[in-house]
Amino acid sequence: MARVIVDVMLKPEILDPQGQAIARALPRLGFAGVAAVRQGKRFEIELEGPADEAALADVRKMAETLLANTVIEDYVVRVEG
Repeated sequence: MARVIVDVMLKPEILDPQGQAIARALPRLGFAGVAAVRQGKRFEIELEGPADEAALADVRKMAETLLANTVIEDYVVRVEG
């Protein structure tokens, strides 16, 4: 069994209102020195078999068709452990 992580983030050129709101709130909560915040999504996928190239290709297809809106989001697939 293998665990694959898919991290999804807005593309750099896309505005991130949630990240901006968090960045504005941090100083009010006593956290200084933060220049910017971007928020994203993390998916943990447990595979029944090994994380070989065929399985990772399937996970990439999952990311492109369901997990990420590739018009405005980028994603990274990585094997954990």
